[in-house]
Amino acid sequence: MKNLLSIIALCIVSFVFSQTKNFIDQPYLETSAKADTLVTPDRIYLDILISEKDTKDKKSIEELEILMEERLKSIGIDTKKQLTLNDLASNFKKYFLKNTDILKTKSYSLIVYDAKTAGRVIYELENSEISNVKLIKTEHSKAEEIILDLKAKAVIKAKNKAILITKALNQKLGTAIFISDLENNIYNSNSGDVEGVVVMGYSAREKKELKPIDIEFKKIKFETNITVKFKLE
Repeated sequence: MKNLLSIIALCIVSFVFSQTKNFIDQPYLETSAKADTLVTPDRIYLDILISEKDTKDKKSIEELEILMEERLKSIGIDTKKQLTLNDLASNFKKYFLKNTDILKTKSYSLIVYDAKTAGRVIYELENSEISNVKLIKTEHSKAEEIILDLKAKAVIKAKNKAILITKALNQKLGTAIFISDLENNIYNSNSGDVEGVVVMGYSAREKKELKPIDIEFKKIKFETNITVKFKLE
């Protein structure tokens, strides 16, 4: 049995070596190209913390929840689909360690689809004495499609580059014999805390200063790098 496994392993190694050798022995041209684009995020995740402390215990957590839902619905938010209660287990541990009654504080996650709506959410909630609103992250719903489109553009750029090189050498470009597309990057500077977007502490603001918030999120950068080896004929 061990001899049989050794023979199979040897055959596999020989096959791989042979394929590699055949590939290297062929005359080929290697080119690489990059494609990138900037897109406006269409998924914006906000964290909303409601607490009786914000109203100095004048409103219960239940009243604040109802008020929050009413405010969100008034600006077109589908609270059944876009608003979710965060994990109660983790919240309990957090607030228990701080000797805080978990019933006095609740955390929600809200997803909106544009910066204008995010600004209206912050404005409406702050008018309701719910000012602990924080940006969590931004995304684009068609990220995979964007990457695939960039791959195609990068391959075309790599081929055009190879055609120019072979023309200068008076040679003819053959078919692609190797393509590597392992490097794909998404640069999103809106993830985490963002200065000018995070709003904390209602008591620090006076009502007369409140006005609709104009928010512009930085665009998300998508980038892909392609390497192609073309056979020379």
